[in-house]
Amino acid sequence: MQRYCLLCISLLIGICGLRAQISGVVLDDHGEPLIGANIYWAETTVGVATNFNGEFTIMPVKGTNRLVASFVGCHNDTITVLNRQPLTIVLIDETVLDEVTITERKMGVIKSRTSAFDTQTIGTEELCRAACCNLSEAFETNASVDVAYSDAATGAKQIRLLGLSGTYVQLIQENTPAVRGLAQNFGLEYIPGPWMQSIQVSKGTSSVINGYEATSGQINVELLKPQTQNPFSLNLMMNSELMAEANIMGGWELKPHLYTGILAHYTGGFMAMDENKDSFADMPKVQNANLANRWFYKHGDYTFQAFVRGLYDRRRGGQMADSIANPYHINLNTWRVEGFMKNGYVFDPESGSSVAVITAVSYHNLDNSYGVRSWKANQLNAYLNALYQGNFEGRGEVDNDHRLSAGISLNFDKYGENLNLFPFTSFSSPLNLDRWELTPGIFAEYNLKYDEILSLVAGVRADYSTRYGFFVTPRMNIRYTPFEWWTLRASAGMGYRSPNAIADNAFVLPSSRVLYLDSEVKQERAVNSGISTTFYIPMGSKQLQLSAEYYYTHFLNSLIVDMDQDKHAVHIYNQSDLPGAKSFAHSAQIEASMEVLRGWTWTAAFRYTDVEQTTIDDQGVARLRAKALTNRFKGIISTSYQTPLKKWQFDVTAQFNGVSRMPDGFVAFGDLAGGYGTPKELTWYPQLMAQITKYFRTCSLYLGAENMTNFRQHAPIVDSFQPYSPDFDASMVCGPTTGWKVYLGFRYDLERKDEE
Repeated sequence: MQRYCLLCISLLIGICGLRAQISGVVLDDHGEPLIGANIYWAETTVGVATNFNGEFTIMPVKGTNRLVASFVGCHNDTITVLNRQPLTIVLIDETVLDEVTITERKMGVIKSRTSAFDTQTIGTEELCRAACCNLSEAFETNASVDVAYSDAATGAKQIRLLGLSGTYVQLIQENTPAVRGLAQNFGLEYIPGPWMQSIQVSKGTSSVINGYEATSGQINVELLKPQTQNPFSLNLMMNSELMAEANIMGGWELKPHLYTGILAHYTGGFMAMDENKDSFADMPKVQNANLANRWFYKHGDYTFQAFVRGLYDRRRGGQMADSIANPYHINLNTWRVEGFMKNGYVFDPESGSSVAVITAVSYHNLDNSYGVRSWKANQLNAYLNALYQGNFEGRGEVDNDHRLSAGISLNFDKYGENLNLFPFTSFSSPLNLDRWELTPGIFAEYNLKYDEILSLVAGVRADYSTRYGFFVTPRMNIRYTPFEWWTLRASAGMGYRSPNAIADNAFVLPSSRVLYLDSEVKQERAVNSGISTTFYIPMGSKQLQLSAEYYYTHFLNSLIVDMDQDKHAVHIYNQSDLPGAKSFAHSAQIEASMEVLRGWTWTAAFRYTDVEQTTIDDQGVARLRAKALTNRFKGIISTSYQTPLKKWQFDVTAQFNGVSRMPDGFVAFGDLAGGYGTPKELTWYPQLMAQITKYFRTCSLYLGAENMTNFRQHAPIVDSFQPYSPDFDASMVCGPTTGWKVYLGFRYDLERKDEE
């Protein structure tokens, strides 16, 4: 850890010049604080979000003194800042004014300039730039996060951040556990897009307050809040594959201080298609029903929130032809119930001392079959996080604030899991993976803010797992701003996770590969470190935001999924059990964004990843090489134009993906595509998507298209016409499996009525 300490110390050297910050509070027209309101400088992407009390602080920037405040359901307000006095900004409900005047376009992605964490906030403006049926489609215009199909038969999607799979990303929902364990396979699709208010993407090590699981980063989803959402909202969509979606949302004030809200979702896909004529449905037929109810109560210094949700998901895929004597069917059934409760009390608003208790529970059950294979599992999760926070000001002529957070946590997982690969033979008996794990922990985190020059967050937590014993998680994040136009960040820390051999790798189940657990599964451990820099370059009255970053993840132990050793098998073993084995990931990215003209924004980015791990080749030799089926780079060019008064909006995004290595024994394209032969790399491929939106007073229509280049991986399913043969494999996916797709959607919002 010496090199990380030296890095942090070097960033502290040379602090010079002091600049006063702008602070204030954002209220609604009833005097209540607005939590999560966006505050940003006009014609820039520099912004922050208000805290639990509606308060904010933001650093001045050159080129503009106009500060824009925005919040869902309220009119934007633009304030000209003439001095450093605290601001009180009141946002008026949209129904109060007869005429709507848009002074500035709200930026869809805001990167905080004052936070120590390398975090991007994706708001509703950005989410509406694409179909965004669910969380898995929320990153189509984002360069940092990759989302792709994990296999060619079930429609399951996987996420990647810093080149690593989503299993190493802590994906939470309002700071409670969300996509983890058995939900890993389809969990991204269980959070509907219209339900989301914002998404925070943090790269590298995150806060220890939320646990020890974040290795490559953290993604937190904020859902619509009943105290701010409209009393009725409707979102309808249908695509060219005849998959339809409906969302109904609403929030109401039942009595003073008490609010409730409903979130309802249904997806139906009733027609299977086989565009590549391989006898398998390109996407399974889907029925998904998702219903949630939440409550919000705030009176004085006490705040209470409760959320409960039930979900049913059914998918039917596999071979389609009626003439097949023994068709290969895929039947996936999921039931999920979850809920959380939050209690918070502020003891002293001036010092910010407060206490919060968060509890959450979920039950996830699945009953899946892949041909003759079956996978039945259930998971009960219980979570507790009790937190105390207190602020205190430092002494001296320079403004410096200190915050201390400390608390205890408890996480409980109980799994019942049974996998049967060969039910009608004596070759293999069912694999039983029943288990439970209880992990209590304590944590403390120190947050220093030295004027607007320096932010530092240092935290440590100690946990005890009934499966893996005692472990410690240290983390540090630092932000140094030597000049107004330059920000530098660095981070370092540990990440741990309890792997799930089947759930993490369910993409291999629709295949004839034999699954071998070569050793007892151990806890995964990794060190992540990174550095990023952002330049804010004046370009006339506009500002160019240019950022660059580099992250390195070094695994002390990882669960290696070896598909090279045998083309008819998958070997799963611990890195620490293979002498000399290594596993690491390098990720470097550069990104530029700017509002070129009023209402017209551009973003361009390029990311290179080098993910390598030791696997055993088909000759029995351990070799360190690029991880199979992992893209080495991604480029993105995205532009959006919104006409004056927000009548029309036009969005276009181009992606460039590739290359990736195929496992030993497979080739990617050509006459031998999908068959066996000399290993090759999948060449890079482009994708293009576009959307046109027409806005009315209370509704909007949007028409869009995805994968307009119509690029598809040729024959993604190996030996698809003989699915019970030893060669059948639907897991060799390294590119799009479906072609051009068009969608049409409608959004409607019933505005809140004026209160007497």
